Amino acid sequence: IDEHSHIAAASINEGGQSVTSEVRIADNIAPDDIDIYRQLSGGVTSSHILHGSANTIGGQTQMIKLRWGANDDDLKFKGADGFIKFALGENVKRTSSQQNNRFPDTRMGVQQVQVDAFTRAKDYEAALKGPNAKYVRRDLELDALVEIMNKKRFITCHSYVQSEIVETMRMAEQFGFTINTFTHILEGYKVADKMKAHGAAASTFSDWWAYKLEVQDAIPYNAAIMHNVGVNVAINSDDGEMARRLNQEAAKSVKYGGMSEEDAFKMVTLNPAKMLHIDKSVGSIKNGKDADLVLWSDHPLSVYAKAEKTLVDGIVYFDREKDKELRKQVSAERNRLIQKMMDEKKSGGPVSPAAPSMRQVNACEDHAHSHGIMTIDAEGEIR
Repeated sequence: IDEHSHIAAASINEGGQSVTSEVRIADNIAPDDIDIYRQLSGGVTSSHILHGSANTIGGQTQMIKLRWGANDDDLKFKGADGFIKFALGENVKRTSSQQNNRFPDTRMGVQQVQVDAFTRAKDYEAALKGPNAKYVRRDLELDALVEIMNKKRFITCHSYVQSEIVETMRMAEQFGFTINTFTHILEGYKVADKMKAHGAAASTFSDWWAYKLEVQDAIPYNAAIMHNVGVNVAINSDDGEMARRLNQEAAKSVKYGGMSEEDAFKMVTLNPAKMLHIDKSVGSIKNGKDADLVLWSDHPLSVYAKAEKTLVDGIVYFDREKDKELRKQVSAERNRLIQKMMDEKKSGGPVSPAAPSMRQVNACEDHAHSHGIMTIDAEGEIR
């Protein structure tokens, strides 16, 4: 289960303003994204599709099951609680942007955006309950924030620096709610005791480091330290490629921190299910739960392990042997089309130079690596 993903979405970031809690990934699902199939090949069965990280308060997220071939509505994880994406730090204040013309520009500005938004939401809720409620204009942006204060919608917050993590927990406590999950959270080891006291979970990377300034203090022992303090910890991908190796990413905590194999594997199975409030249905093999299963060729934490079959709701959506046959069919079809084009050219038919096809990949703007294909970053810029 991938707690932090950006696959299967037609766009990822509404960055026009710093509070966009009215927008919904649910309205934006792209069911034909090939990453759904590719991640099934790596043993992923469910993904939490997040809004981008250019906003202090971003859009509403969508939990999906990787039912390859289903339409957008049938991908959605029915009955899952509503979540929303928050963000802190460099992405929000747009440190890397040369032409930022949007508040906030600083970390203290990010804090003020949070407080201002929930102050407005509190006043809005009071007005809806007041004597003149029928005159109050419906505000979808504030409706989502009222849901948070009433514990009907839950936050997953992009975060790095310890001071901002603590500040955000204090802000939440001021308005009577809890930050459900801090994602990335690469300085979580510094404030794990405070996170546990607050009731926050952590969804982190295994050993990513130094890809921007606010990540300089990241250490590969982060997940194990937070786990040992008693925080519910998951390993996420935030990346269409790395999601195919979540099992290997989890295994790194056996080396870095001496975590048991069972606890390490839970970081990509039961732990994210708990933090996403779907552990009654998925996350472990148990009578009565959904039959979301992976048949591995080797120990699932081994670098040699391959997903031989991946089942969602008891249906085989990926079969490695069947995939080999499909590849042969695709290769034969490609060769047939190439030969047909060559024959057309020989017979004097009109031809044109080959043009590459482009595939958009949505990202959080947090990665220094390149997939070699067009990527749309958190600010909507092409990289």
